[in-house]
Amino acid sequence: MKRINIICVDDERSFLDSLSQELAFFADVFNIEKCESALECLGLLEDLNAEEKLVALVIADDLMPGKNGVELLNEIEMDHRFIGTKKLLLTSSDEHENANTICKVSQSRLDYFLEKICAPDELLQTVKELITEYAIEKGLELEGYTPKLDGKALSRLSHTF
Repeated sequence: MKRINIICVDDERSFLDSLSQELAFFADVFNIEKCESALECLGLLEDLNAEEKLVALVIADDLMPGKNGVELLNEIEMDHRFIGTKKLLLTSSDEHENANTICKVSQSRLDYFLEKICAPDELLQTVKELITEYAIEKGLELEGYTPKLDGKALSRLSHTF
């Protein structure tokens, strides 16, 4: 069974550490990688691609200096090497910023977005669903991943593909 990567991107180190702790549930099956900028994430993606490693999910904060989360995730979407990689955007809880983000998200091809400060179980469920979609779409042997996948999505999606 190949260990698949989940990449978390946020310029706030403390939040990045907190996010990776919340994702510890997946760590025995998935590599949880942390990047503090879009540029660092793009470099990591280059390295993982060169090593022929899979990236199931990139979780990015929207508000970062330089390239923001929407720009980063759109760039990943346009890169043929990462077709199928799921993209989750974390947004601020500021209503004005959220309205701007919703507008940006609707114009992009992101898979999902959540408020940056959301309930841990909401984050875990969303990640489960996204990595389940990824695993099925990629035709991966699911046996080793099953405990970390979403059962309902697995049942629903396995009949689709």
